[in-house]
Amino acid sequence: MYLPPHDPHVDDPMRFKPLFRIHLMERKCATVECMYGHKGPHNGHIQIVKKDEFSTKCNQTDHHRMSGGRQEEFRTWLREEWGRTLEDIFHEHMQELILMKFIYTSQYDNCLTYRRIYLPPSSPDDLIKPGLFKGTYGSHGLEIVMLSFHGKKAKGTKITGDPNIPAGQQTVEIDLAHPLQLPDIENLRDFSELSRIVLEVQEQVRREEQEEEHRQEEEDHSQQAASPLTARPLGGEGAEGEETAAGAEGTTQDKAPASQPFVLPMGVISRNEDYPRSCRICFYGTGLIAGHGFTSPERTPGVFVLFDDDRFGFIWLELKSFSLYSRIKVSFQNAEAPSREAFDEMLKNIQSLAT
Repeated sequence: MYLPPHDPHVDDPMRFKPLFRIHLMERKCATVECMYGHKGPHNGHIQIVKKDEFSTKCNQTDHHRMSGGRQEEFRTWLREEWGRTLEDIFHEHMQELILMKFIYTSQYDNCLTYRRIYLPPSSPDDLIKPGLFKGTYGSHGLEIVMLSFHGKKAKGTKITGDPNIPAGQQTVEIDLAHPLQLPDIENLRDFSELSRIVLEVQEQVRREEQEEEHRQEEEDHSQQAASPLTARPLGGEGAEGEETAAGAEGTTQDKAPASQPFVLPMGVISRNEDYPRSCRICFYGTGLIAGHGFTSPERTPGVFVLFDDDRFGFIWLELKSFSLYSRIKVSFQNAEAPSREAFDEMLKNIQSLAT
């Protein structure tokens, strides 16, 4: 497992933690060992679920227990996961979230299901290279997000989740068709000024979406009235739309200034105060917020801030919070040896032996 660095140090490297290992013997024999806990390797099991998916199971979960009980297990987990003790965490809400995460993750005892992650394709028109990023999420600590580009939109999808927003959800969505012109550095310190600019763009986006819906309704009505012979070929409009989107995105980037001063407005909370003091360009975007258990999810306005090729930020307007993201540069060389084909074949051999 590749764990994010300790909060809030997003630029630090990922941490490596073995969860299981496979011993290949002669005559196509293999054994699986669970590496979870602090008592050394012990008996485990691996099973293929379906394509690009397998599960692990520990057969000796008593090896995960500690003599000091759950309290000692929690304190050990806290040092490893957060790099601190419970006494170091004064914020009551943060203590609650950390305890929730421990209860949720520890109940599985390394009996987990793994699904392959396909990284997004890269295009020369992309604002920056897509990929995996570490990001600060307030009291939730650091989480992993996958940045991808889709024409006029860019999306940040959670790879790791939390009690509010689970993995797989779009944590941020960036509207590349609506760059933001930030005020000068002194006025930028005024949160109300930034809020005014963002809300004006939000209203503009809302009007444009309504106009687009109205045009689409009229077009659908016209197509229904037209004969089938005069209707446009299926898929023609979509292809044209994608080309236009890519062109619009490229135009936006061409107009982007080389650099401009940047500072967080007064009152905006940031876990990491060591953020860059200059940025390339900003865009209007929305961020997903929700209550515990992903209740009442809502997309709220915000500002996407591109600092450089490997770092970006997002200002959550409603939360008055700032998330800083840093690219994951690890090559995952341990995870890539053996190759994908060899690993799949290894799992099949284990599966055939088990049956």
